[in-house]
Amino acid sequence: MPLNYSYPDYEIVRNEKRCIACRVCERQCANGVHSYDADARSMISDETKCVNCHRCVCLCPTKALKIVKTDHTFKENANWSAQAIKEVYLQAGSGGVLLSSMGNPNPFPVYWDKMLINASQVTNPPIDPLREPMETKVFLGKKNVGIERDREGNLVDNLPPQLELQLPILFSAMSYGSISYNAHESLARAAQALGTFYNTGEGGLHEDFYQYGSNTIVQVASGRFGVHKAYLEAGAAIEIKMGQGAKPGIGGHLPGTKIVGDISKTRMIPEGSDAISPAPHHDIYSIEDLRQLVFSLKEATCYKKPVIVKVAAVHNIAAIASGIARSGADIIAIDGFRGGTGA
Repeated sequence: MPLNYSYPDYEIVRNEKRCIACRVCERQCANGVHSYDADARSMISDETKCVNCHRCVCLCPTKALKIVKTDHTFKENANWSAQAIKEVYLQAGSGGVLLSSMGNPNPFPVYWDKMLINASQVTNPPIDPLREPMETKVFLGKKNVGIERDREGNLVDNLPPQLELQLPILFSAMSYGSISYNAHESLARAAQALGTFYNTGEGGLHEDFYQYGSNTIVQVASGRFGVHKAYLEAGAAIEIKMGQGAKPGIGGHLPGTKIVGDISKTRMIPEGSDAISPAPHHDIYSIEDLRQLVFSLKEATCYKKPVIVKVAAVHNIAAIASGIARSGADIIAIDGFRGGTGA
């Protein structure tokens, strides 16, 4: 048996005096951490599976459980932190790249939090909310350079299709399969209630959620999973995913163990097969290629849907955004590095 130099992040402390072996923790843990040892007539824990969700701690009727961060460490120095050493061991032991969800775990700054947006002061005076009407409505889409009027002086309505948001917040893309049916439904219903939009991600759109189409952004990624005419027509906008902030230049991989039932049907791939999204779109290697896909999607939807191109926030984003603007896209989405389901 090979040596494993990695160790669990958390330790489960069980108070044997309080534990009555009711097995509630075993039934409630989705990761199979807890089990009952019939020979010892006691509960045991596999700490390698613990994700510190605290469900067992909250549901234990006798409050016999506590989860603490392990105090194991390595001999570290200024160049090699304990976390870096541990990640090397984990990659060597698994033979693969480490993936995690819920944002980047490293303490990098979030520049968005340091920005002051539209500070109203002198030339653009602030609104008095007690006496003046105010709204948070935002329109996303390509705007005309100038106003056109017909011979009678009436405004010419030639504005490209727009997305109307009641508040300037969008739900990020998370695919069906990487998150559950219930999670997708929750996002769709919340977007509808708030007057904004949620994004299907690259896993297609379950037929039950077509009813939320007016608040849905459908995505076309490198794997083209679940992309068909009805899918494109179901959403309010179409997003071409060229890059993702959590993993710029890297594709996606949803394991075959998750490709079951409706997920398989929605993604239009066989059950049990891995859903692998290539790193590049194999039909896009230039701005001209991107322009061809942009206008293909516009043609397929009779120019009624705005087309978004999503890229990661990288060092040369200005040049990339310039190319996207010239490709005919209506909206440019620049994605920060804290996203990702870790599917």
